[in-house]
Amino acid sequence: MSSYFPSSREQADAPSMPEASPGLLQAGRNCWRIERAHRYAMLVDADAYFRAVRAAVRKARHSIYILSWDIDSRTRLVPQGANDGYPEALGDFLHAVVSSQPGLHAYVLNWDFAMLYALEREWLPIYKLEWRTHRRLAFRMDGRHPIGASHHQKVVVVDDRVAFVGGLDLTRCRWDTPEHANHAALRCDSDGKPHGPFHDVQAMVDGDAARALGELARARWRRAGGKPAIDRYDPELDPWPEDVVPDLTEVDVAISRTEPVFDGAPGVHEVRQLHLDAIAAARHHLFFENQYFTSGMIADALATRLKEPDGPEVMIVSPQMQSGWLEEATMGVLRARVHRRLKEADRYGRYRMYSPYIPGQDGHCLNVHSKVFSVDDRLFSVGSANLSSRSMALDTECNITIEAQGPDAARIRDAIGRLRSRLLAEHLGSSVETVDAEVRRHDSLHHAVAALRAERTLLPLDPVASAELDALIPERALFDPEKPIDPEELVNQFVPSDARKPVPRRLIGIGMLAVALVLLAIAWRWTPLREWVNLGALVSFARGLDAMPFTPLAVVASYVVAGFLVVPVMLLIAVTGIVFGPLYGSLYAIAGTLLSAAATYGLGHWLGREVVQRLLGKRVNHLSRRIATRGILAMIVIRILPIAPFSVVNVVAGASHIKLRDYLIGTLLGMMPGIMITVTFVHHLAEAVRNPSPGTVAVLGAVAVSIIAVALGLQRLLKRKEDPAA
Repeated sequence: MSSYFPSSREQADAPSMPEASPGLLQAGRNCWRIERAHRYAMLVDADAYFRAVRAAVRKARHSIYILSWDIDSRTRLVPQGANDGYPEALGDFLHAVVSSQPGLHAYVLNWDFAMLYALEREWLPIYKLEWRTHRRLAFRMDGRHPIGASHHQKVVVVDDRVAFVGGLDLTRCRWDTPEHANHAALRCDSDGKPHGPFHDVQAMVDGDAARALGELARARWRRAGGKPAIDRYDPELDPWPEDVVPDLTEVDVAISRTEPVFDGAPGVHEVRQLHLDAIAAARHHLFFENQYFTSGMIADALATRLKEPDGPEVMIVSPQMQSGWLEEATMGVLRARVHRRLKEADRYGRYRMYSPYIPGQDGHCLNVHSKVFSVDDRLFSVGSANLSSRSMALDTECNITIEAQGPDAARIRDAIGRLRSRLLAEHLGSSVETVDAEVRRHDSLHHAVAALRAERTLLPLDPVASAELDALIPERALFDPEKPIDPEELVNQFVPSDARKPVPRRLIGIGMLAVALVLLAIAWRWTPLREWVNLGALVSFARGLDAMPFTPLAVVASYVVAGFLVVPVMLLIAVTGIVFGPLYGSLYAIAGTLLSAAATYGLGHWLGREVVQRLLGKRVNHLSRRIATRGILAMIVIRILPIAPFSVVNVVAGASHIKLRDYLIGTLLGMMPGIMITVTFVHHLAEAVRNPSPGTVAVLGAVAVSIIAVALGLQRLLKRKEDPAA
């Protein structure tokens, strides 16, 4: 390691900060425990972490603990092939390791995730990681948390001798190398689909620090209802991977936690206090690398320091865009608001937000998922906590921190400076030594970034929320809560008192609809219903209706019945076009769709929001908010780009108390073009099949070209809406 050269400001400050002064880290205030680690290493990006955790697990003899927000048994920790004699997939690998060691027990504790993430996660993880695996490999889904909270700790402990803490889960779409190369063939998910570049950080420790993290893992396992876990410590074991060189030796490590108030237990807010104390103590620069930045409390603390004439400079490295439209429309808006506040407080030009830029990524920004911060060259912290309100109070989190304190302060300061420079060097496409030299020369992180700007670099980021989204998204209490969510308070905020259903009526509604759904499920499974609901059967049924004296009424009534049976509406529209032709088919389909929508809307309105939420799950909340707050416009968008089945949208709309007039107008405007195009296309398709000729094929081709043109036009319109620079 290179020797440490204090800056001019540090030399000037030295008399007021003697080495013997009390440390910033204080057990019981901003950390749980301070324990000794013989070795400390920072693992940057998942390639390094996944290799290290696989190597450590292979050496396990007594216990393996995995605490995670998400886990995927199909994940290949070494995509190139580990070639170590064990299976490549994570679930099979854990099973084989446990089977090979008679005294080894493994405990995997995963967050019992909200239904919002159901489509992103591995299905039936309990089946994959419990029923099919060795009896000494135990898996549990941990749902012991308040409403709206999550278990967000990412901790792995092997034999209480080596522990990993940081922002990385052993799951899909995480693997990458520091190069974040374009079109990396190995950067793909469990199904082989490529994903964008991904950056994260994990720290590894041993010694008493690892043993303390083992205690934390066992306590979580017990609270989650797990069977008694093994607690055996063998000082002779050393599962530290041979190819990982420690960045520091013989250093004290502080363990800080966030735990919410729950089930009579008080909350633990050590991570929050750690951030506040660190911001208050900074003299020269505060460096943050974080996925989110939405905490009002952290923003207030930074704003206070930015207003000081001689306060520290503040650097925040954050992804250019949040992950997906939902995060961009919620956490992205909150980040833009916090950024605006800090710019207003930055009287002396010391605040910058940056995003990493890698040329040739085809529009994919680097997903900065890490949760790291440093204070001067004095403090360095790695963990799972985002700069969000929920990470400070609501979710479970774990950070580990080192401090330059005591007789070894100069050695640790040098190491902290190099750790920060490693992260900056990756983003700047430079070397650690070059970044180190520029930071010392300029006594400024911002000037060092400007001096080293090249093709791969950190670009200034100025997130701005559109006026429409800024007006639509409420304050952070809903999307980034600072305390457990009270269900009654949530109902009081979003449902007028005169619209709330009495408890007996709600219970009757739940019971009746539950029975109806059970009967419907039985009908679909054990009656001819599923045989009737197919294209051929429905066409025959519709032709029968065409022979009746009151055909229009019969067709429209059929749409209503089909809506209650959750028959796909597009199937009904296609059948209508085949049987009744473009003109009458369009009229019947529009009338039937509107009447079916009104009927199922009425069902949702009668049941009420609480009943619908209980039956359909919490993931309907966002859909409900969009419908209720934006009215006609929201309904048009939802109908053009359906994000849920037709009948589900109708029931949720009724429960959201959008005006029936707005609901029907939005449905008509959103669905009418699609209905007319679909009816016309399927009619001509049927004609081309029944009477093939150059004329019918030409008409079909013209209709197909028209549909493609409309689709491309909508795509370009939506892209322009999402990308103001386009």
